[in-house]
Formats: sequence, structure tokens, C-alpha cells
Amino acid sequence: MARICMHRMQSQNPVASVIPFTSRVFGETGRVASRFLSSTAQVPYPVPASSKSVSRCSSYSRGAVTLGCRCLSRGAQISNSLPLSRTQIARISFISQASSGRVGAEQNVAKSREGREILVQHLLVKEDQLPVLLELQRSITQEGLDLSDLATEYSICPSKDEGGMLGWIGLGQTDPAFEAAAFGAPVNKLVRVKTKHGWHLLQVLGERQAMKLEQIQVEEFHERMQDPSFLEEAQLIDVREPDEITTASIKGFDAYPLSRFGHWAPNIADDLDPEKETYVLCHHGMRSMQAAQWLQTQGFTRLYNIVGGIHAYSKKIDPSVPTY
Repeated sequence: MARICMHRMQSQNPVASVIPFTSRVFGETGRVASRFLSSTAQVPYPVPASSKSVSRCSSYSRGAVTLGCRCLSRGAQISNSLPLSRTQIARISFISQASSGRVGAEQNVAKSREGREILVQHLLVKEDQLPVLLELQRSITQEGLDLSDLATEYSICPSKDEGGMLGWIGLGQTDPAFEAAAFGAPVNKLVRVKTKHGWHLLQVLGERQAMKLEQIQVEEFHERMQDPSFLEEAQLIDVREPDEITTASIKGFDAYPLSRFGHWAPNIADDLDPEKETYVLCHHGMRSMQAAQWLQTQGFTRLYNIVGGIHAYSKKIDPSVPTY
């Protein structure tokens, strides 16, 4: 039977936020799993203390999970980072048509960033508060104020609690118009974006190579398990809940339930070796994929998500493992 990892449980509280999409599709386990995609790790610049935890604002369109940010929605209008004249403001609608069509310089910059991820921070004000946004931008560029501090004080987006951090995003993960603005922006240059929710002031803080997550079928995983040294050399993680593990389990897996993420996550690099092959299992492969993606941000480089989870293992490999 897999052991339950309960390290330092007395001092931590579970992450509270949940998301509508994942909650509807996956229920309670989906709500727990949704925490992972908002992790902001390996940040290559000094991040304020409030920004080092998981972000509450990583709004991903096209069916990906989100923590409820209203910022990245369709119909965005994009402007450059220079102060706008009244004439320019009047022409923003026209500008946005070109931007949403992915033409011009923004498209070229975005294309050059294929296979890469960008770290994005922003603040949001209401549509009628463009003068406020311009003043905030001026205070950053001319007075040296910090976008994180201003986001905490002035932003109406839930990400204000994290200093406006949206986390690492890749192409195809966000609304096309917002993506065009973010991926078209040079690193550390302020860019204004208008959506139906108001005006955003965003900044790309860094770039990195997008991390690829290996997917392994249960047949190949089972074949590897036949090697007597496999269980000694590999790390096997089961992110299902304790009652699920009681119902069905596979020998050799250690349990790291997502509901206890706040307890074991801070010490994961001490409990496990980031350089070892690590295989992640759940019921059908969704929670394990999200957990593996988070582990990547913690420096784990040899990660495998078991496709189809323990359900596929039972159906295709070992019928003695109960299904549920």
C-alpha cells in the first residue's frame, strides 16, 4: 500500500481558490488540481514577497483551467507603450482589428517566440480610468515606482494579491488578442491593452524555453516496471486522494494527495530527487499532468505523466486493480 505523505501538515493551510471550469468538469478533485497551473517558479528577477506564491490570475482560454481572472478575454484592443493622444484613443478600435488579425510586428515577435514561454505581470483599471492608467505608467517610467506595488494598490484584477503576476504563459494558452500584446512586447517594456474589462498595463518580465512534459502509455510503463532495478531508480508519485488509493493502488507508488498540496509542496525537492526519473499517476491522467507541470517548475527534468492513469492500467494491464 502506498504511504501517505503528510509532511509538516500542522503549519500549512490548503490553497483556497477554485475555478468554475475545472470544478464543473472534475468536481472536487478538479478544484484541487487547478492550483498547479498558476504556479510561478524559476523567476529570473527579484519578485516581491507577495508574488512568490501561486498566482490567482492566470486566465487561460480554450478550455484550459483558470483561477477566475477576468482579464484575458476576447475583443482586446491593443496600444503601444507610448502616451496616447485623443486621436490615438479614437483610433484604437481600428488598431485592434489589425492586432487581432495577427499582422504586423507583433506577429513577427510572437512567431520568434514559438516554443518559448513568457512571464507576465499586469494591472487592470476600469475602462473610464485611462487617465489613471497613464499616470500609473508615468510613475513607473519616470519616478521608478514598482508595477507590483501599484498593482496591489490600484488593480481591480484578483491578481492584485500577487502583485499582478499572471505567471508563465505560452502561445495558444491565452486569448489571441492578449497573447498578441504580450508576445509582441519586448522584455521589461510596458504595454497597454484594452479589453471589455478595462485597461491593462502589462510587462513581460522574462522568457524561457517551454518545458516539454513526457507522456507515457501504461503499456510502456508496465514494461519498464519489469526491470528489477526500476523501483529503486525511479520515483513513483500518486496524486489521488487517500480514499481513492484505498480503493485501488499500484505497488511502489508514494501518495502525494493534491488536497494536501500545501503541506508537501514546500519540501518536495527534499523529499524527492529532481534529477531522478519521476512518474506521476492519478485516476485518468489529468491531475497527474497538472502535478507534473508544477514539478517541472520546481526543477524536475525527467518527468513522465502516465496517460489514462490507474483506470487505463486496470483496463489494459492488470484487471485485478479495481476500477471506480
